[in-house]
Amino acid sequence: MDAIREIITDIWGLLRSLGQTISVWDIIDILIIAYIIYRVLNFMRRTNASSVIKGIIFLLLIAWLSNLFNMKVITYLVNQILLMGVVVLVVLFQPELRKLFEQVGSSRINVIFRKRVKLDNADAILQSVISSATIMAESKTGAIIVFEREVGLNDYAVTGTRLDADISSELIISIFNYGSPLHDGALLIRDGRVLAAACMLPLSNNVNLGRDLGMRHRAGVGISERSDAVAVVVSEENGMISVAVDGMLKRHLPGDTLERLLRSEFMPAENKRRERRNKVKKS
Repeated sequence: MDAIREIITDIWGLLRSLGQTISVWDIIDILIIAYIIYRVLNFMRRTNASSVIKGIIFLLLIAWLSNLFNMKVITYLVNQILLMGVVVLVVLFQPELRKLFEQVGSSRINVIFRKRVKLDNADAILQSVISSATIMAESKTGAIIVFEREVGLNDYAVTGTRLDADISSELIISIFNYGSPLHDGALLIRDGRVLAAACMLPLSNNVNLGRDLGMRHRAGVGISERSDAVAVVVSEENGMISVAVDGMLKRHLPGDTLERLLRSEFMPAENKRRERRNKVKKS
C-alpha cells in the first residue's frame, strides 16, 4: 500500500512540475502542430502522395545508415539528392499542391474547420432539387447541380450563363432538357438561387474513380475536391443519382437517401429531429 501511495505521489509531483513549466501557449502550439499533421495525413490519404512519402522515408533511412557506417560515396550521393529535395517535391506534388493552394486562396478561415452552411428556406430548395433529380433520373436526363457553400465559385460561374433565378423543379428540369441550350454544363446554386447554368467545371484526376464514370461524375468530384461545394449528378446512361462531397462520390442513391444526405449537409439539426421522429413512429 505504501508503494502505491509513493507511486501516486511521484506521478502527482511530475504532473505539478509539468504544469509549472508548460504554459498555455505551449499547449496551443502543440494543438496547432497536431492539427497540421492531421491535415497533412488526411491530404496524403486522399491523394497519391503516400507512395512518394514512403520513398522519401526510405531515402532518409539510407542516408542515416550510410552516415552511421561511414559509407562516403553513398552519403555524398544521398546528400546531393536531399539538397534538391524541395525542388523535387514541388515537381512531384505539383497537382496536389495546386489543389491545396486553390482551396486556401479561395476560402475563408472557417472553411478549414468545415463549418456547414445553412441555406435560407432550405427545405423548399432541397425539395425542388430532389424532385427534379428524381424526375430526371426516371427519364435518364443527364444533369449536374452544384451547391456553393463557403468557397466561392465565381471562376466557374463566369464560364456559363448568369441567371439569378428562383429555384423550382420545373426550372431545373427545363434547363437540363436535351433541347435546351443550357443543358450541357453545370447548374450553380448560391444562397438559395440559381446563380448560373451551362458552367464548365474542373475534372477530377483521381485515378481511383471507376472507368464507367463519365464527364459529369468526374466534374462533380472535381469541384468537390477544389471547394466545399456539394454536387448532385444524374447519369444520362442509366439514370443513377450520385452526390459528390469532399472529393468522395456516393452513387446509386434513391430519392429518400438523396434527401437524407442533402439534409445532413445543409440542415443537420432538422435532419436529426426528423430521424428521431421516424424512429418514434416505427417503434
